[in-house]
Amino acid sequence: MIDLEQLRDYVVKPVLLELDMYSKAAERLVIGTGLVESQMKYIHQISGPALGFWQMEPTTHDDIWENYILFRPDTAKAIARYTEQDYKNSKQLMWNMRYAAGMCRLHYRRVPSRLPHEDDIVGMAAYWKEFYNTSLGKGSETKFIRCAQDVLAL
Repeated sequence: MIDLEQLRDYVVKPVLLELDMYSKAAERLVIGTGLVESQMKYIHQISGPALGFWQMEPTTHDDIWENYILFRPDTAKAIARYTEQDYKNSKQLMWNMRYAAGMCRLHYRRVPSRLPHEDDIVGMAAYWKEFYNTSLGKGSETKFIRCAQDVLAL
């Protein structure tokens, strides 16, 4: 597993600041999402299409671009700094950690509900389950709490 302080300092926080979407709660939710989705270990879902540490499916990636980013020029410009010319290439989620972290944050940004408080791991677990993993996903809030409890120490 990747060192969480380095992940925060060199990947997640710089991207969230660049996107103008930084908060301690957002930082912790993005890191927690990576931990529960892949243990920050797998770059391709074992039995499925999801890609990268944040296990985003290509269709979700494309939908974020087509229905959110393209309507927000400042956001498009900011996230484009971390992507190849062909933003439709979701495979870069597997090797481009800054881009993948940014896409995770953008996924959550589309949610109309406020982020949980930065110290509310139970709230983050429920938020992740409802808006990222969804009711159809195999993950559980208990798994999020177990996997992501170390983010509260960051």
